[in-house]
Amino acid sequence: MPTEPPVILLLSGSLRAASSNESALRTAESVAASAGVRTIRYTGLADLPHFNPDDDHDPLPGPVVELRTAIAEAAAVLICAPEYAGTLPGSFKNLLDWTVGGTEICDKPVAWVNVAPAGRGGGAEATLRTVLSYTGAAIVEPACVRIALSQGMAGPDGVVADEDVRSGLRRVLERLAEAA
Repeated sequence: MPTEPPVILLLSGSLRAASSNESALRTAESVAASAGVRTIRYTGLADLPHFNPDDDHDPLPGPVVELRTAIAEAAAVLICAPEYAGTLPGSFKNLLDWTVGGTEICDKPVAWVNVAPAGRGGGAEATLRTVLSYTGAAIVEPACVRIALSQGMAGPDGVVADEDVRSGLRRVLERLAEAA
């Protein structure tokens, strides 16, 4: 009996529809089947309320329930977040703050792809490592990579056709699947 492929949740740290981070995740979606996985892209970043520990109890706000459910149902999580002012954008740090009070991400295989040019994005990576370690996520080091995307690499559909980028993202998904 064939088994279902593992589901990898794709989390973008950018609110910009045409961001390089979104393009990386759209490209990951396009190579998922060849990596032996299925992906689900979380799109509720803008809908999350500001984190307040006083609100981190049942009943949780609907967007928080959706986020935590998506994480719980995934076999692994792939993050692609930009660096803003030397760290993660506030909206994505807010998303991560909502994961602290739940247990859904604890022991979950997690990795990130940094799409910034060489010498950039290190602050976002450092913040991701700190917060994900705090939540108990299982960081899959071999799947945490830099795959720099330059302006204009993505087509009108937001997908990158460059085979080096595609194969790099395929390897990331395969490594996450192995860890799951």
